Amino acid sequence: MLMEDESDYKKLIEAALFMAPSAMSIGEISTATGIASPGTIERMLNELMAEYDARDTSLKIIAISGKYMLSLKDPYISRVSSLAKGPDISRGALRILAYISKNEGVMQSDLVKYFGSSTYDYMNELTEKEFVQSHKYKRTKKVETTPKFNEYFSV
Repeated sequence: MLMEDESDYKKLIEAALFMAPSAMSIGEISTATGIASPGTIERMLNELMAEYDARDTSLKIIAISGKYMLSLKDPYISRVSSLAKGPDISRGALRILAYISKNEGVMQSDLVKYFGSSTYDYMNELTEKEFVQSHKYKRTKKVETTPKFNEYFSV
């Protein structure tokens, strides 16, 4: 496909965000679209975000921890959220994530006592998806949710 002008590249970025199963980094957008310049991609993303904000549409482009995704504006999410499949998080990890969000700064050793040794696998899953972060604290780790968690779950 021959790109005629910059609007074609913006449409390509828009299409990539639409098709992506999760938020995309600038590098991932570059790979998917073939646009080599990170600065150009970032500028076009900012322009697209402003265009979506100005349009009378239910869609918006949001930035989550340096990654971008196509999403719905707030009044529409609750009306159609039942159509969406659940988040790509296992049930056990979701239970632990809920506990962490209610008990911000909980110790990982306490999570293991409460949920069992499978906690370690679930913590790896949650850390990999960037919903939680942990910091060494004495002989255990202190676990907290991340800004990505807050944005993803609209907390």
